Amino acid sequence: MRTIVFLLLFSLIYASCSDSKTSAEANVLAEVNGNFLYKDDLQAALPYGLSYDDSVMFARNYIRNWAENILLYDVAKENIKDNLKVDELVENYRRSLIVHSYQQELVNQRVSTNISEDEIAAYYEDNKEAFVVKTPLIKGLFIKVPVNAPRLNDVRDWYRTETYDAVENLEKYSLLNAVSYDYFYDKWTLVSDILAKMPLKGNKPEEYINKNRHIELQDTEFYYFLNVTEYLNEGDQEPYDFARLEAKDMLINIKKIDFMRNQKTDMFNEAIRKNKIKSNYLE
Repeated sequence: MRTIVFLLLFSLIYASCSDSKTSAEANVLAEVNGNFLYKDDLQAALPYGLSYDDSVMFARNYIRNWAENILLYDVAKENIKDNLKVDELVENYRRSLIVHSYQQELVNQRVSTNISEDEIAAYYEDNKEAFVVKTPLIKGLFIKVPVNAPRLNDVRDWYRTETYDAVENLEKYSLLNAVSYDYFYDKWTLVSDILAKMPLKGNKPEEYINKNRHIELQDTEFYYFLNVTEYLNEGDQEPYDFARLEAKDMLINIKKIDFMRNQKTDMFNEAIRKNKIKSNYLE
């Protein structure tokens, strides 16, 4: 469909093109001061799923913007006094991009992301001050059911209890009756993720959850049941199982930084040894 619209679009815009034009000329959409915009460029930029009218509008705006940018650039070149300074900035940026790309490729090839569990745990223990709760966390269970769901009194009993039988009963019940069911007795979860599923009013819903560990809410369509077994406030120590991935990422980043620092040092020392660097200030 996109190809058909594209062909129709350019048959409309360039219906005036003569058959005598070469294929290269026919592929040109616009020319400004020796700069050419081609059909392939526009086709690559054309969003998927546009209607015919929207495609025509997009094409016209795209061509106009391209032409305006070319014209503005040409005028700017004529009026900028210090082109050498601009060339220097461009070259510095180019060098930075090349160096960054090389470093990324080198790091990806040479630095292993395999970090042992002992290393991660040790780093966590040595840097606990870096791992604090940024937004409240909870462990517990949440279930949402329609107001006309059966056995609501059983649900009220089950969701408050953490026994194997109660959880099993809720899981079986939720398969047929629950709109949403989340079991997170064994993992820390963002309070905000659970609040997004509940119609809890008030300015500080997190505090309400912290103070009321068994919560039942109702609106016109659903009942909401939340059992909170553990709660961590902002600023509390992040538990290891929640901080583990962040600690691992930190360790990998440290390894990458150390690798590149050593790589640059080795390259520098080798260049000194081979007399490729000459400076009285390095002696």
